[in-house]
Amino acid sequence: MIRLRAIFSKKDRAKYISHLDLNRCMLRTFRRSGLPIWYTEGFHSHPYFSFALALSLGYESDCEILDFNLNEEIPFDEVRNRLNNVMPEGMRIISVAEQVKKITEITKAEYSFSLVSEDSTEIYDAVMELLAEPEILVEKRTKKGVKTVDISSDVEIVSCELTSGSVDMVIRLPAGTQTNYNPSLFFDALKKVSAVPFETAKIRRTGIFCENNENFF
Repeated sequence: MIRLRAIFSKKDRAKYISHLDLNRCMLRTFRRSGLPIWYTEGFHSHPYFSFALALSLGYESDCEILDFNLNEEIPFDEVRNRLNNVMPEGMRIISVAEQVKKITEITKAEYSFSLVSEDSTEIYDAVMELLAEPEILVEKRTKKGVKTVDISSDVEIVSCELTSGSVDMVIRLPAGTQTNYNPSLFFDALKKVSAVPFETAKIRRTGIFCENNENFF
């Protein structure tokens, strides 16, 4: 059994494929590719593959993770090409390699987005005001219900640029098996301090990292 990891992008119309539908989509993709994918054992055997981090509906990504096993050793480029030949529109395999790091090593995800408003200066000032607060309290849905969490120490600002019609940002948030924060938490907190309305646009996951900001890939 050969354990492989593919990095793929999910953009344009594909960003509206839900996580549940993504599983069905990838099942069809593997079947059409003709790759000798490994099946689970048991009465109801099925092709084994898994995704590391669920992506919110409407978000794009440059770095989705797909783990799967093959029964035969096939060159990585051939695996990539055979999958890309049957991938749906908006999805593309970027690279294929052996699984090295464990999924449990993931601690952060990076997102880029634009905060669009008629008064981008006011939005920029609101962002600065929010980041200066000692606490950033937001409501987060969990399996046990809604709870209030403080994300002030968890939001890492990579860049924040003011333009004529938007504030363009890149941030890093906790991600992985222990804690997983969505950028929507930051948007919700910002709406509480912003004097003017804004829309979010071009939300994209751009990186996945381990401890000490080491790239996962």
